[in-house]
Amino acid sequence: MNKIKVFVVLCLISTFAYAGGYRVSTQSNKQLAMGHTGVAVVNSADILFFNPAGIVHLENKLNISAGGFGVFSDVKFQNEDFGTFSETDSPTGTPVYLYATYKVTEDFAVGLGVYTPYGSNVTWPTDWSGSHLVNEIELSAIFIQPTLSYQLFDSVSIGGGPILAIGGVSFNRNASRTLTDEEGNRSNIGIEDSGVTAWGWSAGIMFTPTDKFTLGFNYRSLIDIESTEGTATFSNFPNSSLTPSNGQTSFTATLPLPAELTLGVSYKLLDDKLLLAFDYNRALWSEYNSLDLEFGNGATSINPRNYKDASTYRFGAQYAATDKLTVRAGYYFDESPVQSGYFAPETPRNDSDGYTFGLSYLVTPKLSIDGSLLFLQFQEVTESYDFYFDTGSPVAAPFEGTYKSSAFIAGLGLTYSM
Repeated sequence: MNKIKVFVVLCLISTFAYAGGYRVSTQSNKQLAMGHTGVAVVNSADILFFNPAGIVHLENKLNISAGGFGVFSDVKFQNEDFGTFSETDSPTGTPVYLYATYKVTEDFAVGLGVYTPYGSNVTWPTDWSGSHLVNEIELSAIFIQPTLSYQLFDSVSIGGGPILAIGGVSFNRNASRTLTDEEGNRSNIGIEDSGVTAWGWSAGIMFTPTDKFTLGFNYRSLIDIESTEGTATFSNFPNSSLTPSNGQTSFTATLPLPAELTLGVSYKLLDDKLLLAFDYNRALWSEYNSLDLEFGNGATSINPRNYKDASTYRFGAQYAATDKLTVRAGYYFDESPVQSGYFAPETPRNDSDGYTFGLSYLVTPKLSIDGSLLFLQFQEVTESYDFYFDTGSPVAAPFEGTYKSSAFIAGLGLTYSM
């Protein structure tokens, strides 16, 4: 009988996924306005995230940047065969960043960055047609990065440092497509963990052969967030020996925050008033082959994800319109790492086009206000998730439909230097 319970639990959990494309590119208002380019752009302390080798090139001795964003997203799902339609009502996401750098000597600088490069916040209507896969998910990761930067030669600098990642997840879904308790309430399972820590590192190099041309490269390592003290809560299960008991148990899982490498160039024109930039980014999502779960009772569950590595192509421009006003614009194309048949509604993101705008206004010679806007249009996609099995059934029950997604992000920040 216990084996039956374990099987039921594994079937319930097997569809849980942190999903793909949970990378959030909101690490700077200035650089987001330029299509989130930045590996070869030395604008402010924000360069600590994009390329640690660049902070030694900042002109001022002390540089501080801070800001945040409001993320407003919307996902519509439709299955014409069954006549079902649902739309998310997700809360506003609020990623933030803080960077500070200090030039110790002309050839050596230090810095500290705090930023949120990964996250997902999706809320579907309760008991919607895909509620056996997800009702609500909230995923977050905060990175803390101390950094050193050194000028090796006149045209070459290097930089890097360790990264402390702090992650958490909250997830909720119905137990199956039909299971209820004796009063008709849908059986439900929730998983939660927070304060999970792990370490990684970042390193970069920057070439400045002329005053107008810059070439940069940055690598950020894989970080595995290993949840070992999480709690799973079962509720509204019927009083039956064939289903799990209501209550709490432990679980463990590992979420990879993939390594990524970025190569970028920038060039100055029009007496240095105009700056053009391009970044090529490669995220190594193929590290996410499966989601392995281990429960307090010793059972394990291996769930294939089969993500693929994905690229992002970023273009940006910056123009100093006056002594106080700088305007920016950009565009990027972001490939989804999710392959056909693995499209789950936890983070329903397809390939996307991002259009960005922004400006900085110099309030005083030391302080500026930075603003940015991003409209993200995901390509409409009809896809399925093929790895859900009803309890006791050896035959998969794919969940298929058409997804239309978009997001609007507005940001505001401050830059201080002296």
